[in-house]
Amino acid sequence: MPTVRLLEKNESRAGRRHQNHALELARRFPGLCASAKEAAASVMHGVHGRRRAGAGENFWQFRPFVAGEAASRIDWRRSAKDDRLYVREREWEAAHTVYIWIDRSASMWFASELALQPKIDRALVLGLASADLLVRGGERVGLLGLTPAFAVRHIVERFAEVLLAQESAAGYVPEELPARINLPRGAKAILIGDFLSDPAEISATIAGISARGARGHLVMIADPVEETFPFAGNTEFADVDSPARLRVGKAETFREEYIRRLALHRDAIAASVRARDWTLTVHRTDRPATLALLALRVQLDAYPGFNPQAERGAAR
Repeated sequence: MPTVRLLEKNESRAGRRHQNHALELARRFPGLCASAKEAAASVMHGVHGRRRAGAGENFWQFRPFVAGEAASRIDWRRSAKDDRLYVREREWEAAHTVYIWIDRSASMWFASELALQPKIDRALVLGLASADLLVRGGERVGLLGLTPAFAVRHIVERFAEVLLAQESAAGYVPEELPARINLPRGAKAILIGDFLSDPAEISATIAGISARGARGHLVMIADPVEETFPFAGNTEFADVDSPARLRVGKAETFREEYIRRLALHRDAIAASVRARDWTLTVHRTDRPATLALLALRVQLDAYPGFNPQAERGAAR
């Protein structure tokens, strides 16, 4: 039974590690929420929302009654509170429904000295900022597999509460990929993570989410060390998901092969993205979060297609 005991030991270790991560996230969330709002506000000038009066079921706003309009359009209850007549307008329903998923698995906690913040922090800031930006632009936003889509104020705080509640749930351990929930045609998904999983699993996830015609966007978060492999001499590498360790001498001799395999990994993901008319952006944690946020917003309104230069274009 040694294999069973080893699995139980690894599961116990993973559970303890996640408990520590959950406590750390609870401590950091207020600052992350503030950063998300600041990032959203900094790119808000580039957003052109689609909310306006028109056919629909949801209330949008009251406006003054204009002479010549039909008297049946007057909202008498609202008008009774003032010395003017008001008309109730409904929202023109052209808002997108967007579902966001944020990777909070063990590998996302990595941060090198070259990074501005850990991958988990950057992913949460981008996910919450995207929700804030989209709601301000008239969209409805939900957390994939956790909430329906909302179009409400304080979306950042609401999502933070939901994520913290999930983190503190007994027995919960974050998955590396989201559930394969079939989204309806016209809906969009934003998946934010490091996507270091098997490309075949990532491809199956994309296919599952978009089986009914939904489109989506992958934001791949990378620490600069993960892209450049700046190691030299005797080096020990530790697996965050197991007790595995790898000691190598002259680590610099592995650099070229590592970069080649990383490129192959990303090429495979890019092919899956293109096959479903999704987009892929690679974002490094030594760059401002606003670059990825602005690139993502541009992609949401553009015809989907792989755009590895999105951040560079957004920066100009």
